[in-house]
Formats: sequence, C-alpha cells, structure tokens
Amino acid sequence: MHKLGIDIGSTTVKLTLLDGVGELVFSRYQRHFSDIQQTLRELFQAASEEFTNVQFVACITGSGGLTISQWIGVPFVQEVVAAAKTVAVVAPQTDVAIEIGGEDAKIIYFTGGIEQRMNGICAGGTGSFVDQMASLLQTDASGLNKLAENHKVIHPIAARCGVFAKSDIQPLINEGAAREDLAASIFQAVASQTISGLAQGKPIRGNVAFLGGPLHFLPQLRERFIASLNLGEDNVIVPENSHLFAAWGAALSASGDAFNFEQLLHNLENNKVISHEIARMDRLFEDEAQLDAFKKRHEKATLPRRDFASYSGQCFIGIDAGSTTTKLAVISEDGELLHSHYGSNEGSPLRMITKALKEIYSKMPAGATIGGACATGYGEYLARAAFNIDYGEIETVAHYKAAAFFEPNVDFILDIGGQDMKSMRIKNGVIDNVLLNEACSAGCGSFIETFAKSLNMDIPSFADIALFAKNPIDLGSRCTVFMNSRVKQAQKEGAEVADISAGLSYAVIKNALQKVIKITDPSEMGEKIVVQGGTFYNNSVLRAFEKIAGCEVLRPDIAGLMGAFGAALVAREQVQGIAGDAGNDSKSGILDLAELEALQIDSSMARCGICENNCMLTINKFGGGRVFISGNRCERPLGKQTSDAPRGQDLYQYKYERIFDYSPLPVEEAHRGKVGIVRALNLYENYPF
Repeated sequence: MHKLGIDIGSTTVKLTLLDGVGELVFSRYQRHFSDIQQTLRELFQAASEEFTNVQFVACITGSGGLTISQWIGVPFVQEVVAAAKTVAVVAPQTDVAIEIGGEDAKIIYFTGGIEQRMNGICAGGTGSFVDQMASLLQTDASGLNKLAENHKVIHPIAARCGVFAKSDIQPLINEGAAREDLAASIFQAVASQTISGLAQGKPIRGNVAFLGGPLHFLPQLRERFIASLNLGEDNVIVPENSHLFAAWGAALSASGDAFNFEQLLHNLENNKVISHEIARMDRLFEDEAQLDAFKKRHEKATLPRRDFASYSGQCFIGIDAGSTTTKLAVISEDGELLHSHYGSNEGSPLRMITKALKEIYSKMPAGATIGGACATGYGEYLARAAFNIDYGEIETVAHYKAAAFFEPNVDFILDIGGQDMKSMRIKNGVIDNVLLNEACSAGCGSFIETFAKSLNMDIPSFADIALFAKNPIDLGSRCTVFMNSRVKQAQKEGAEVADISAGLSYAVIKNALQKVIKITDPSEMGEKIVVQGGTFYNNSVLRAFEKIAGCEVLRPDIAGLMGAFGAALVAREQVQGIAGDAGNDSKSGILDLAELEALQIDSSMARCGICENNCMLTINKFGGGRVFISGNRCERPLGKQTSDAPRGQDLYQYKYERIFDYSPLPVEEAHRGKVGIVRALNLYENYPF
C-alpha cells in the first residue's frame, strides 16, 4: 500500500507519496504564506489528479501539523523523529544531521545512540532569518546566495535574532560594505548560530548530512557550514531530496486507516475545529463613514507646496539617510516644499542619494540656486563626506524642527521609522527628554514589512485589509520572533490575514508605548502630539495609536519626510540666520551635476593594526581628498590621535593607590583589634570612606 507523508512547517508545506516498495513517486514543496488550509487543498488536488482512487496510509508532522492532523484524522509524528527515520533509510552512513527549516533548526547525532537537539522559541539563524536579511539587501534568498558566491570578507554579524542582526548589518550597509560580503556574512552567522547554539560544544564529526529547504536551495549557506566545521569532501552528505526528509519520514511512519485524496479533501473542508487561545481586540474602524472622517481630519496637516519649475531664488536641500530608506526634501526660502524623494536604500544609500540629487538637478530651473544642504540620519557622516554637504544635524533635532513647523506648541513627538523608534518630550521649545529603542527594532516599519512579505503581500495591501478586521489578534508587545509564535498559533485557530495585520498595528503601538516610552498612562504624553515616520503612513497603525492613547494626534502629510524636511529647515536657518534675516548670495558646496557624474566611490577593507583590537576598517574614498573611514573603535585610524600623543591619567591606577597605599595603624595603637576586608566585589571600594 502507498504511504503519504505531510510536513507542515512554519513557512512551507511538503507532501511525499511512497509506493508499496518505498520508492518516492510524488512530492511537492510549496510556501503556504500563512494560508495552510488553501495550500493543502492545492497539493491534495494536484496529487489526486495523478493518483485517482489510490489508497494509502498517512502521517503528518511539522510545527503546524498537530492541529491539521486532528482536522483530517491523520496520525501525527514529531518532526525530529520523522527526519531521523528518513536519514536511517536513505543515508545510513550519517553520523550527524543538520537541518534548517523556516523557523526551526535541528542537529541529530546518530553515533553512540540518537541524540536530538532543536531550537526553542527563537527563530534566529533559520530560513525566516535569511529571508529577513535578504529583504535588507533588497533581494530574496536565492539572490543572497548568488551574491555570496563572490564574497571577499566575512563581517561579524549576530544571528541569535533577526533584530540584533539588523543592528549589525545596517551600519555596514550605510558605511558602504560590499553586498557580496554582507550576503556571505549572513550565511556565516546562521552557521555559527546553529553550531554554537545547538551543538553547545559537542563535536560535530564524521559524515554530516545537510537537510531542510534553506540548506538544499542555498549552496553558499551549506558552504559556510562546511567551512566552519572544516569538513572534507568525503564527509559531506547532500541527499537528492534533502528538503523533503521530514515529510518522507512521516510517510515511513504512516500506519492505521487507509485514505484517498478525495477523503482528505472532504475532511479538510468539513472537520475544521477552531479554539481561541489568543485574545482578540477591538476593531479599528466600525464602518466606512468612520474611516472617511478619520482621513479628512488628518488631511488638514498639509505642507504648502510650490511649483519647482517656475521657482526663482535660493532653495535648500535636506537629506535623511535612514536605516532602510533615503529621503530628500527641497524647500524654498519661505519653507514651501519644492521637491521630495522617498525611496528604499536598495542596499546602497550612496547610489540612491546620487540618483535623487541628479533628479533634483534635472528639474531645478535656471533662476534657482542651492543655498545650503544638510544631512541627518544613520548615514549622515557618510553622505557628508561623499557629497560635500555643508551641514549635519542629529536626527532628533531635525525631527523636532519639522514637527514645530506644523505645531509650534508641540509637547510630544513619536517617530517610528524603518528600524528605529524615538520619542521626544518638548518643554518650553526645547527637547527635554529623548528615548530611543536600543538593540531591538521590533515594532518598527521593517517589522511590519517582514510580516507582509511572509504573507506574500505588499505593505499598502497588508495595511488596508486591517482597517475593517473583525477580530484583531492580541500579539502583545514582544520581540518579532516571539510574536511569530503567537501569529502561528492564531493561524492554527483560523485567524484571517486581516486579523493578523490589525493585531500587528496594535503591537507596533504597544511596543512603542510600553517598551520605548515606558509609560503606564497615555495622558502623560501631553496634549499636542505629533506622530511621524514612514510607519505612520499606515492608517491602521495611526488609528491603533489614537485608540490606545485615547486622543487625537497630528500626522503631517509628509510624515515619512520629516527628517529630510527638518534638515532642509536647518540648512535654511544656517544660511539665513536664526532670526530669519533675508538670505544672502551664498552657494552650497554640495556636488553639482558635473561633479556627481564624475564621482567615483572606491571602497576597500583593511585592518587598522595600531592596537591589539586590529579593527576591520571600511575605507571609502570619493576623490578630492574626501575619505570616510568606518569600523573603527577609536579615532586613531582617522589620524586624530597619534601613538606619541600625551596620555590622560589612569584613574583606576590612581584609585587603587589611594585605597591600598594607606598605612595601617601600628599594632600598639590599634586598641580595637584588626579588621580584615575582602578584596572582592565592591567591598574594598568603599572601605576608606
């Protein structure tokens, strides 16, 4: 009798059918984009067309398989057990098997008895991690593999979580590191995470089999494992259908009642049981009328525009080189918006800024001149060096300048960007307090983008379906990886994509209020609140903020351009004078069109070598003597401190001398005896005082 194996993973569904002698006669591997039921339906129908009325026993496995097994009446087997069974049959010479899936990773030791190790709730260093990192480089997993083929340098990147990895990768992108090197570094991070996190020091020796979709479809990822483990060619096992091993093992484990595909389709359609473990939240909008009133209210905060082609006089350029996007704004002497650009970095912020500047020059009329330019954001220093930009401003100040332009009495600003989130309290026209997210970017724009892509949707569509979601799921305010677990659970409970999207909108705001601002009472934010950042173009996120905060806020129509607009205002202020005096005939030093055309960027890597840190430096040369060096831990590679420069006083040595150079009393004068103080922890720090 035939045997059917079904593997429902976190991102894919695999189907295998074995004939009576155990030969694989049918297989499918397909992403489910969180619609497991529809994907299974398609696979069953495809198999049914080839194997009409064929009877088989079946078994199901995978992280999403338990609930489905109850729906369709098929036995369940744990996925590590299933994969181990296939290895024993197909590759019995295997000593260790390493399997990477969509959100899980496993190592199975076969020598000396089977020992199985699997990641827990953290999906760092898995297939979904690779997908997230690929999106940062504006490619997909296969594109990442192609880039890695030509790498030269491996950068250290954290893989324990996609969020921390972004914190490592984004500065490298902004500093001009080669995409090929970043791609290989991402694969190395996955290998290091899996080996260190699961093996935990236990040697991986002998014949090693590589299983799972990512290791099957991404040879460069496999190469990083082979290099890390120092495996010889004879010790590497790459089975032909390594991405199907769990489903294959489920088929080998199949027993019990016989089915055909028509019966499974019937059970799938009619036996669905839904139970809610994940709480639901209020709808964002009840009807279209409520949404229309919401949109009209927010249309009032609109920046005055002016036709660029007919403009005459000085104009000012603001450049916001953000974590995932590049924004430019050109304003008039009166602060009117003449031109703007908002686009993805596509892994190369310098290339995007060059393209945007050329577009400005092509539209700028003969009567207009550039009076000044200012840069802000992650890539401020790189952009200033590359394009000879006049001024730089810290992004918090730039954002405040822009917010104050719309609401002079603003007392609270919340900005949610691609990877950063910050809040500013304003008192008497001065920034009184600034709070920023630190290593974690959960709840930022890239957080929503990653979820949208995992569901095979673009961001506008993903945002729109949330507006009238009937039962938004409560995802809390935890990290992306932990939230994935709640999303998977909600999917098993039959939650629709609209409910997930609306739940994510609530989660973004909860994360901002509870994890970044850390407030318990939303009224503490103040009365005049301005929200900005590209994430707030998403009406569902904006609505979630107003519902949770219990107030109406102001969202400028250029919410995503506020950093660039604020930088342009700073440039105007610098040229015209803080008092708003009439502009002069000064001209910006920013590269003109001819200089842009001639601009050549020479990037190279080098070890510093000045001290024992031996920092890996990224050196960008732009011509005209302009150089930007990054990757340094101190200023010595920049030539700002030489080895013979006078050193400051060693305060620790001074402290130890002050503490331990005290002479004790002579024994005859120590009438109260002798006291010993342990020189450990913090005890001795305070004893003289």
